[in-house]
Amino acid sequence: MKTCLIVIDVQESFRHRPYFTDADMPAYLQAQNALIAGAGALGLPIVRVLHSDGPPSADNPFAQASGLVRPLDGLADFTAAASFTKSRHSALVGTGLDVWLTQNGIGRLIVSGIRTEQCCETTTRHASDLGWQVDFVPDATLTWDMVQPDGQPLTARDIKARTATVLTGRFARICTVDEALSQARTHALP
Repeated sequence: MKTCLIVIDVQESFRHRPYFTDADMPAYLQAQNALIAGAGALGLPIVRVLHSDGPPSADNPFAQASGLVRPLDGLADFTAAASFTKSRHSALVGTGLDVWLTQNGIGRLIVSGIRTEQCCETTTRHASDLGWQVDFVPDATLTWDMVQPDGQPLTARDIKARTATVLTGRFARICTVDEALSQARTHALP
């Protein structure tokens, strides 16, 4: 079964959000870059997805006019098999990614990127519902602390654990970078 790595929303826009912190960035980039390097070594197609929406003005970090809808500094450089720009949470809504995946015979997706519980989780659920097998790699996703509706804090670590819990066995196989690459290698063998 042909596998594809999807790198979702790993872009400079996030550095300009009030919640942004570099606290988890080194570990995230290490995992994300290892996944990119491993996928490249296996000859897997790597798809880049960026997010752009909101007012089309330079002061909106998610507007093309800001110049920030570009790969995050520190992300390994790679040649994308395809690139898509989305304006919704799921990378499969209105981008043509689903068509590209189908046309290229992709049966399994490895999902990585920013934010764990938002665009990565939503894309995972959507892809699963459309019939793709999905490997979700929490270490190669990034998010930030949030505040719950009752005012209690919710740490990025807890958000990642919650996301893994609700996806596993229902929408995705939760795995490490090495496990995702091993699975891709196994499925690539004749």
